[in-house]
Amino acid sequence: MAVSRNSLAATGIKMPYQAVVLNNGQVYFGKLDKLGRPYPILTDVYYVQSQVNQDTKQVTNTLVKRGKELHGPEIMVLNASQILFIESVSTDSPRGELIDEAKKK
Repeated sequence: MAVSRNSLAATGIKMPYQAVVLNNGQVYFGKLDKLGRPYPILTDVYYVQSQVNQDTKQVTNTLVKRGKELHGPEIMVLNASQILFIESVSTDSPRGELIDEAKKK
């Protein structure tokens, strides 16, 4: 049985954004739809880009909205077999606050 966005709450996922962790270690944040189907869809997608300052070796993490890439993707169609786990992103968490800030720009 396919789980729609409207019934995500039944899975315990109640927040508007989810963190989707893939088998290869990549993490994407967005609005998950069609959970329970072979190819769930993630919209309003963000990811964290890390950069290392070569002088100080300090790591800076930046939240990046997908769509800025050359091919301008609007959605991500995921292979469900590659999803390791999914977690809610609380709106008052550091990631949730960064997403809110990015949406205001």
